[in-house]
Amino acid sequence: MKNVSILVPESSVMQAIADPQCLFSAANQFMVANGKNPLFNIQLVGLKKEVKINEGLFSINTSQRLNEVEQTDLVIIPALFGDMKKAIESNEELLPWINEQYEKGAEVASLCVGAFLLASTGLLNGKKCSTHWGFQNEFREMFPDVEVVDGSIVTEEDRLYSSGGAMSYWNLLLYLLEKYTDRETAILASKYFAIDIDRESQSAFAMFQGQKNHTDEAVKQAQEFIDKNIHERITIDELADLVSVGRRSFERRFKAATNNSVLEYINRVKVESAKRSFESSRKNINEVMYGVGYTDTKAFRSTFKKITGLTPIEYRNKYNKMSSVF
Repeated sequence: MKNVSILVPESSVMQAIADPQCLFSAANQFMVANGKNPLFNIQLVGLKKEVKINEGLFSINTSQRLNEVEQTDLVIIPALFGDMKKAIESNEELLPWINEQYEKGAEVASLCVGAFLLASTGLLNGKKCSTHWGFQNEFREMFPDVEVVDGSIVTEEDRLYSSGGAMSYWNLLLYLLEKYTDRETAILASKYFAIDIDRESQSAFAMFQGQKNHTDEAVKQAQEFIDKNIHERITIDELADLVSVGRRSFERRFKAATNNSVLEYINRVKVESAKRSFESSRKNINEVMYGVGYTDTKAFRSTFKKITGLTPIEYRNKYNKMSSVF
């Protein structure tokens, strides 16, 4: 029997508690239906018997308090809600228990921005981690010793698991289910819950937000120029001259401020604009490509796929059902 302890923190997302409970319960039912014994003992664990979430709108009754759990096999940390720093502060008492269970041999999995709580334990220092694409910059600022894996759906290292944004956590749950049972059970669960079991990237869903939450005015000036001139071929020397900073110093400062190299940033801005065009217009691939400053079809396709995980045609077909394929 595998003990699965689903944490119930304050400021948590209710569905990220209910979904793992539902998945592992369903897996037990599948096993019983196939003449097997149920494998999972599922517990909702918290500091109190009743935990209020969503500013008191909902309450979740735990099945065990932390001090009643001597040892578990898997700790699941659900997604948090609201301001991440406040959410961590309100759940600081959970951190020693998570560390204690990990030291006893438990595996620990964070769902979406539950990674912020997992990282607060210190267990992720020097290790890789996934989280929601929209929170990656904030995560990097708060936990500089953790390596964020861009676009990843599931990351695993030393019995620590993390997932990408929002519903991506279903892929991590299926990954864990397959590990504890078998491929057949995981596939059955994926069909039952209508989840794409082999989705590996959240890149197609990510929206590039400009990364301007910094204080380097020269870099901000360069970013604004890039944003306003996406149809042009922009060089690093041109940008360095624009802000009157030497090239090497400019590149170093740009990377420090945005977490992207200059060329990475330019490409991400251009691809983000191309994505918007594919989503909302009937322009063909070449029209969109020229509109964001590319003249080489192969280079555009390669860059677009590297950033989004999809080719331009695949992306348009996925998000603009009205457009025709050229």
